[in-house]
Amino acid sequence: MAEPPVATPSPAVLRWDRGWRGELGRLLEVTALVGLVVTQPLLDVLGRSPDFFLFHRADPAQILLLVALVAVLPTTGMALLGALSRLAGRTVRAVTHTGLVGLLIAALAVQVGRHVTPLRGVPLLVVALLVGAGGAVAHRRWRAPRLVLRLAAAGPVAFVALFLFVSPTSAVVLPRGDGGAAGTAQGGGVHPPVVMLILDELPLVSLLGTDGTIDATRFPHFAELAGASTWYRNATGVSGWTPNALPAMLTGRYPARPVAPHYSQYPDNIFTAFGGLYDIKAEESITRLCPPSRCEQPVTPEQGLGVLVRETGTLLGRIAGPTESAVDPEDSYREQTRVEAGLDAAEPVPADPKFRWDSLDDNQPARFTSFLAGLKPTPRPTLHFLHLLMPHSPWAYLPSGARYDAPEDLPNDGAGWVDLARQRHLAQLGYTDRLIGETLRTLRASGLYDQSLLVVTADHGVSFRPGAQGRGMDAIKAAAGEVAWVPMFVKEPRQQTGRVDDRNWEHVDLLPTVADEANIRLPWRVDGRSARQAPRTDGTKHFYDRPGEPTTFPGGVPSPPPLPTPHPLVGTQVRAGPAAGNARVADLAAFTAMDPDTGTLPALVWGDVPDQIPDGTLLAVAVNGRIGAVVPAVPADPGGRRFAALLTDDTLFRAGTNQLDVLQVAPDGTLRRLALS
Repeated sequence: MAEPPVATPSPAVLRWDRGWRGELGRLLEVTALVGLVVTQPLLDVLGRSPDFFLFHRADPAQILLLVALVAVLPTTGMALLGALSRLAGRTVRAVTHTGLVGLLIAALAVQVGRHVTPLRGVPLLVVALLVGAGGAVAHRRWRAPRLVLRLAAAGPVAFVALFLFVSPTSAVVLPRGDGGAAGTAQGGGVHPPVVMLILDELPLVSLLGTDGTIDATRFPHFAELAGASTWYRNATGVSGWTPNALPAMLTGRYPARPVAPHYSQYPDNIFTAFGGLYDIKAEESITRLCPPSRCEQPVTPEQGLGVLVRETGTLLGRIAGPTESAVDPEDSYREQTRVEAGLDAAEPVPADPKFRWDSLDDNQPARFTSFLAGLKPTPRPTLHFLHLLMPHSPWAYLPSGARYDAPEDLPNDGAGWVDLARQRHLAQLGYTDRLIGETLRTLRASGLYDQSLLVVTADHGVSFRPGAQGRGMDAIKAAAGEVAWVPMFVKEPRQQTGRVDDRNWEHVDLLPTVADEANIRLPWRVDGRSARQAPRTDGTKHFYDRPGEPTTFPGGVPSPPPLPTPHPLVGTQVRAGPAAGNARVADLAAFTAMDPDTGTLPALVWGDVPDQIPDGTLLAVAVNGRIGAVVPAVPADPGGRRFAALLTDDTLFRAGTNQLDVLQVAPDGTLRRLALS
């Protein structure tokens, strides 16, 4: 039987590929495909994420260098690989180039397939490899595909131009303007010091007890604040995304356009309005609304190009992978600690038995340390502003302030995992409560407390509803009470007693309220309504998942979800029966050499158990003979983990060697120890 003919290029194609013209053509083909596989998707995501560069404090030169690396480095690497293959002869060179083209087409097929087909994982990879092989054959046999690719080599230049001049990030790279008009004094009143602390991803319901008031047992400092301020209990944010929510709060206008949270895009904001009459000390995190001409910004050091490159590489992995990435980009926005940023402490270590080691105070976020250090009386009225990414994920703090490590890919949704996510959120909220206490103590110690206008709120909440975890439209539809409603406290100068106001507050009301209290007339029209005015008669709430596209829903203070109740075994001593099998636990070494000087505890325990242990079986996790958590075994996540437990009580741990036990809880309450490996 005759063998099928082998696909060979025509003589015209062979002539096209000879000499320097052929090498130039191959370079153009690689440039086009790398542009489609790497440059375009990366610059598209980064162009729509100016907050990425603002959080990492990247200057324009660093951003331009990153863009150059994204646009040039991958192409250069592949071009060099192809050029080196020529040393082995023209045939090897041709085969190598065809192979590179096939692989790049396959990589492109993975990205396209994720958008237009339901395929994921191995099936998508198989289809992509078949598409790549077909593309390689077509490229080898016919001239037309080569011509198309060589013309498409202009694409990366266009992608870079769009990023630099059209995308929302362009405002960060090439800022234009320096803010809007300053406000003017109104009514001849005094201008009190203004202290604004904006927290992030904090649902009001997380603070509430079963009676609908602030849970003073778990959050004593929030309760203290509520007892001496006006609590706007029916307050809602206007977006689940900080780059939209915070500008709305500080401009008094609903989100209208998808632009960078930057002073060149929002020239009329609280900082420009107050800048003529107030000194401004602003600590922003993922916005840059305060123009350099108005602000004194005692910020943490820039994080450098290396951080940008590493995070961009992680982003490329998510974009190019064959599985869906459910990771929230803001989950990587971790506040640096005071020690990491090289800042001095703002105040002594609190005299609190939970702070058992002096090093725990080193964990205080650097932005918060700088904010506290600036809370001092000044000759001119001062606006002290801090936007702190707390208790926003990544969750890494116990209520005491000790830190713990966790896998970045730990699920936040699904059986068992959503409960763990809420527990970790509440633990970090416990530490945030401690920061509120430090703020109140510092204000009193400096003499600012009584005379200041103090504002504490959050930009948005987050849902822990199973199947609708997060802050997007699915979450807003399923659990608006967790996503939209936020704590909102305003302590007026010389206010001594607390009160509750249930008016329909939306966060566009924040700026006009603060401006009225500070006796400043805003020089632009706002959508919000000052609390000094009569309340709205309409109870409708407005929420923007996308700028310019409001979703409306009725107002009303939400009811708190049921509080998580600890299992009766938590806190008890271990009394284990016969051994029941084995379990694999990650990072066992951390329990054999616990160093308190690091300020970090192995408080999150995760691992795997045998298939013989059914899903839903309870597992008790104990340290040094005392049970710290009881959690269910669940179906294995993509990382192979079947359980994870957070040990929120840091008194379980001691310096040096700690005994970790994982025990299976029988239906009758009997405990059986699992051998750990």
